[in-house]
Amino acid sequence: MSFTPQQLRDADRRAREMGHPHTQLMTARHQAEGYRNFLASLTGLLTTVFVLKGQENLAKLSPGVRWTVIALLAAGFLALIVSSWLAVSAVHGRPGETLVLEATQILEYEVERTRRVWVLVEWARWLALVGVVCVAAAVLVTWVRPGG
Repeated sequence: MSFTPQQLRDADRRAREMGHPHTQLMTARHQAEGYRNFLASLTGLLTTVFVLKGQENLAKLSPGVRWTVIALLAAGFLALIVSSWLAVSAVHGRPGETLVLEATQILEYEVERTRRVWVLVEWARWLALVGVVCVAAAVLVTWVRPGG
């Protein structure tokens, strides 16, 4: 494939812009917003699925199965709540966080904040997976062991 000198200059300019700490921070926040929105939708969907498709009365289950389902649901929704909190924290940061308006400090903040956003989003992703697995397992247990 052959590129014109102008295409190469434009690509080089975009590469430099992408490497800038401010651009990386904006990209990280944008991706974190996507995860936050996904987690909110996922939590609502799972709640609906369990309410509509799960065992209507957990009291019908044997005590061991009932407590297993309750523990799975509690763990799953707790993981989803923490995951959502981390995603919101990644997007918005801490309330009242202030910046010193000095160039070096701003650049250092952008680099550190970008790193922090990636860490928070990674934790949010894994906790969301744990939450989904726990809620799905609880629903499956009620389907497989409806009488306990």
